[in-house]
Amino acid sequence: MKTTATILLVLAFANSISQGFKEKELKTTITEVTVFLNSAQIFETGSVPVPTGRTMLRVKNLSPYLDEKSIQVKADGDFTILSVNHKLNYLAELKKDSKIDSLKKISEYNLLKIAEDNGKLEVLKEKQSLLDQNKKLGGLSSSLMIADLRQALELYDTELSKIKQEELRLTESQSKKLEVQKKIEQQLKEVNDQKFLPSSEIEIQVSADVPVNGRFQITYLTTNAGWFPKYDVRVKNINSPLELTYKAEVYQNTGVDWKNVKLRFSNGDPRQSGVIPELQTWNLSYARYTSFEKTMYGVSVSSVKNSRGKVVDENGDPLPGVNVIAKGTTIGTVTDAGGNYDITLPNDASQLVFSFIGMQTAEMTAGSEMIVKLKSDVAQLSEVTVAGFGGSDFLSGSAQGVRIRGMSSIKSNYATRPVMTTLIENQTTVEFAVEIPYTLKSNGEKLMVELKKYNIEANYQYYAIPKLDKDAFLVAHMTNWDQYNLLEAEANLYFEDAFIGRTILEARSLKDTLTLSLGRDKNIVIGRTKIEQFSKRKMMAGNGHETRGFKTIVRNKKSQPIKLTVFDQLPVSIMNDINVTPTELSNGTLDDKTGKVVWELHLEPQQQTELLLQYEVKYPKKERVLLE
Repeated sequence: MKTTATILLVLAFANSISQGFKEKELKTTITEVTVFLNSAQIFETGSVPVPTGRTMLRVKNLSPYLDEKSIQVKADGDFTILSVNHKLNYLAELKKDSKIDSLKKISEYNLLKIAEDNGKLEVLKEKQSLLDQNKKLGGLSSSLMIADLRQALELYDTELSKIKQEELRLTESQSKKLEVQKKIEQQLKEVNDQKFLPSSEIEIQVSADVPVNGRFQITYLTTNAGWFPKYDVRVKNINSPLELTYKAEVYQNTGVDWKNVKLRFSNGDPRQSGVIPELQTWNLSYARYTSFEKTMYGVSVSSVKNSRGKVVDENGDPLPGVNVIAKGTTIGTVTDAGGNYDITLPNDASQLVFSFIGMQTAEMTAGSEMIVKLKSDVAQLSEVTVAGFGGSDFLSGSAQGVRIRGMSSIKSNYATRPVMTTLIENQTTVEFAVEIPYTLKSNGEKLMVELKKYNIEANYQYYAIPKLDKDAFLVAHMTNWDQYNLLEAEANLYFEDAFIGRTILEARSLKDTLTLSLGRDKNIVIGRTKIEQFSKRKMMAGNGHETRGFKTIVRNKKSQPIKLTVFDQLPVSIMNDINVTPTELSNGTLDDKTGKVVWELHLEPQQQTELLLQYEVKYPKKERVLLE
């Protein structure tokens, strides 16, 4: 493949020379990045002296994941752009992560210290050998006095003890260094095992009548970058507004570092088809000729569920930087250094999509604890290609060139203000322009950027279903929520300065009021018990007759009053000969169709109330019914 790439590059170069083109490098800098949900638009600027005649300007070291159809070139100067081409250069490998050099230096230093320890251990062995040879002095001379022998033995014992202690210290030190070395080598292997990335290049053919300094703007779309919306929801108390912090979890694996760039976060997706679908004819036939896809209708799932797991490669090694997305939503995350992920899913999302550079994308049903193994993708990047862009205005030849004298700067004119971001509403998308520049390396590590902070008026209501759960759940009802341009995403919940869990902010709702569950409140105590004297079974006039009674006690232990909605239920008969009759509902409201009983309570601090639910069921003597 490399040989083919070399030949094509040589032919392309020879072709440009034959046409009389001079070649110059146009050095550009990334100044701004618009990050979409699963891609990014890169803005680069640069300038170069353009000589008289035809010149080939080459922009090097760009991302190999550049979308060639998205390339746009704008220029300022008295010259003509003849054509714009894109190539992949397999001879120019993109610079790998700078931490490789640091790891190598640490490794070399660590190996040097291990060698020093080995040298010291060898010296100690020689010392012990000399002591062993001289410990027989008593047998070599009869004139050796007992006192001299005792002194020699004490010296031998002292020196040998020192040698052994030093050996133990050096052995322990060497063991720790070897363990560190093992970790360094694993990290080096992980970085070096990354797939070879060619660099992307853009060739701009220009023609000038006189020497001029050309200023260029280049924009293009690249994959392997994106962001996930996240929220922090804080409620000080139920008498205060809800504080919502809108954040972006951004990642990039484009192969090129973004250094001190202005970031914009857009809720758009330029890679998604913009073609309106067409409604096809619905041909109705007999049922035996008709088939339907299986659906999940009728399956009961919890409103919010968590999925945790680890993503590994074919060798079982963890994969950091893997995108984990709930299919069909904007909810997602990126695996950490150990390949671990933790994601919260709404009730209508059951599939997770795992994607990573050089690996086959996998789609799996979400589970509470998962081990996901990704297989290597054998498809390589395409070989060197040359393509023209821009339509007829960019065809070769001065007659059809475009003479560009003025250009609009790609830098946004941010107004000076104390807020961190500026909200920009376009015709079909919304963008957050971050005023502070960021540096984001191409290593898959996620960066959390705060976009906006809102204080939202909310109506707080407690809900409880003691038949299913004895805790009360706090729910915030937000009106006019659509003015904040929210996306469906995970939300961290904080109530009364304590983290209480995570939930899903379902911003795809079409309702005027957005409902957000804020979790459990342990300061509202609820108990539901069966009243035995009302729970009986007997036969009356040839029919079965059963009664049930339940008592629910609710106590508000909080320091402020609360509004609490309590739900319970009666069974609903679907048979004509089964009759259900309520006998006591404590002023609760009964829905005859669903059997739901609702109590709307207003409880003062430390107030306690009691709710009774009693009913009777009549049915044919020969039958049985199952009640609580």
